[in-house]
Amino acid sequence: MSEVVIKAESRNEFGKGAARKIRRENKVPVVLYGHGTDPQHLTLPGHELLLALRTPNVLIRLEGAAAELALPKGVQRDPIRGFLEHVDLLLVKRGEKVTIDIPVTVVGEVADGILDQQLVSVSVESEATHIPTGVEVDVEGMEIGTQFTAGDLKLPEGTSLIADPETLVLHVTAAPTAEPEPEAAEGEAAEGESAEAAE
Repeated sequence: MSEVVIKAESRNEFGKGAARKIRRENKVPVVLYGHGTDPQHLTLPGHELLLALRTPNVLIRLEGAAAELALPKGVQRDPIRGFLEHVDLLLVKRGEKVTIDIPVTVVGEVADGILDQQLVSVSVESEATHIPTGVEVDVEGMEIGTQFTAGDLKLPEGTSLIADPETLVLHVTAAPTAEPEPEAAEGEAAEGESAEAAE
């Protein structure tokens, strides 16, 4: 998995005004919590944090005001411009097991029918420092009627399924057939219109 090093600074001012000031400096207000410790209020460089968060379940190694490992647990963005407003980070330790959602990616083409993917992510348990970036499902050659459940996923070693193994991930269905046009009914309607016009 990806591990990104970001330098953290302590944050002593709170409230909306302080948060706006931090964001004007291209930084992001962050709260680090977990393991029964008091929450740490930090600021992180906005651009570096934004790039890091593009990777699902990225492991962030903080340096500076906090020398810790953390996972992103809550991200607030501006609804219009999309910039980071606030981020919550969960403190983790090397070797510790964590429960996270990882994306389910489909590769290949089905033989016939339509692929209907019901699950785009799945809950798993993994070591905090070995979180998989995702899991792939190869649908190459799948035929109509084929089903794939969470229990069928091939997870990396050291990662176990938390979701119900019977949960449907995807299945292949028949393409909808077009209903025949009611030609007779249309013909009758046309005759009726002609009769009305004649009257």
